[in-house]
Amino acid sequence: MGQIILRLIGALILLAGIILIYDARIITKKMFGFGDQNEATAGFKILGVLLSIIGAAIIYFS
Repeated sequence: MGQIILRLIGALILLAGIILIYDARIITKKMFGFGDQNEATAGFKILGVLLSIIGAAIIYFS
């Protein structure tokens, strides 16, 4: 039972990372001014990649 919950949490983290990668520009348009959009988009994409790796590692090692 605990393994299923751990895999579900890993899948949710992986999904959040993928959403951050693909929707980074849309998210930054709503949150930041024009000058900060490029830096924030790059930051969100990097964060998305890290979350995807963490989520995949949780799924793989559980």
